[in-house]
Amino acid sequence: MGIDAHGGTRDPGSRPEEQTDTIGGIEIRSIAEDEIEPWDRALVVGFLRPHIGSAADYRRRQWQPGRMLTAVDAGRFVATYRSFDTELTVPGGAVVTANALTAVTVTATHRRRGLLSGMMARDLAAARERGAAVAILIAAEYNIYGRFGFGPATRGHGWNIDLQRAGGLRAGLPTVPGGRIDLVTMAELRKLGPELHDRWRLTQPGAIARDEVMWKRYTGEIEVPGFDWKEPFAAVHRDAEGTATGLAVYKIDDAWDGSYPNCTLTVLDLFALDRGAGAELWRYLVSVDWVRKVVVENIGPDDPLPLLLNDPRAATPYADNADFMWLRVLDVEAAFNARTYGAPGRVVLEVEDRDGYAAGRWAIDVGADGTGRCSRTADEADLAMDASVLGSLYLSGETVPRLAAAGLVTELRPRAAADADLLLRTPLLAWNLDGF
Repeated sequence: MGIDAHGGTRDPGSRPEEQTDTIGGIEIRSIAEDEIEPWDRALVVGFLRPHIGSAADYRRRQWQPGRMLTAVDAGRFVATYRSFDTELTVPGGAVVTANALTAVTVTATHRRRGLLSGMMARDLAAARERGAAVAILIAAEYNIYGRFGFGPATRGHGWNIDLQRAGGLRAGLPTVPGGRIDLVTMAELRKLGPELHDRWRLTQPGAIARDEVMWKRYTGEIEVPGFDWKEPFAAVHRDAEGTATGLAVYKIDDAWDGSYPNCTLTVLDLFALDRGAGAELWRYLVSVDWVRKVVVENIGPDDPLPLLLNDPRAATPYADNADFMWLRVLDVEAAFNARTYGAPGRVVLEVEDRDGYAAGRWAIDVGADGTGRCSRTADEADLAMDASVLGSLYLSGETVPRLAAAGLVTELRPRAAADADLLLRTPLLAWNLDGF
């Protein structure tokens, strides 16, 4: 047996996803397909949810060899962890392979024993070996994942819109001559949604792919116990040729104030391939009869929505606005070579990474066309940071000067933060629409 970086023992001579690690007498290993039922139950317990019914059938659709992990103590599953590969759009429209982490729990009786560290170390090693450029997750708690090299990379942002104050959309916004909006069934959405989303996500840095299982759950073909699904409305915008160019999925809370309608329309999903289609969808949503308030739970942080209204003050921030997707760089050269940049120039980054993936000194050289080349260098560094901060900067969801002002980036050369910010800047802020 060997010793891993977190103090446990490990079987030698096997691939990371096939290994069994031991931490304090507790095994860390992947599960077999016939162990999904107890794994699912441990997941529910870890998330402090009542066990209403087994979701094993749903989990079997997600199972991949080596990608569902657990900790086993005296035959009982006391932790869960799952990862899967997805495509992440980066600035410029290219995609990189991202190792997406989800279903991460440790049972309350087994906290602070290094179980998460063991599962994380195992999974990230396997992801790097598979060639994933980055790892991503949605952090339930802020202070957990920075020590594993993850940093906030996108924000979830939303609005509450008082329609009586808003006064509708401004005149003169882009339109789509000959376009129309159709309400579609969930079966129709399953057919047209994936192709439309695949076209849109390549235009939005931070967006990730949606797989078939996600679309089936999203449209009610698959239901998961403990998560009440009610069929939403789905409005599709089509251009003059009948091609789908935008989608809005929403629900309506049917509420009345005596004899007066007082309904709230909540937007669950909205994306469009162009500004015209987007404006037409918003024009439709703010004009639905009986609706007095529109709630947008997650929209791009720089989306111009409030400015589309006759009175932008009618849009007030949504309560859950906060960091959303976190990112960890696993292969610095592959990640930074894939994206484009805002201005020509050169910056050298000194990165500290306790797990080694991003550790070292890296030069990013950007040409006049916005393409960049990242490579190791022995040149003097301009900026120093932790791997978690590198994760926050990768998609340009944060600015270098702001991080420097917070003491998270150390400026080693005068004006280096401002210069690097121009180099990394993107015309569209990173945004991820989807939890996972």
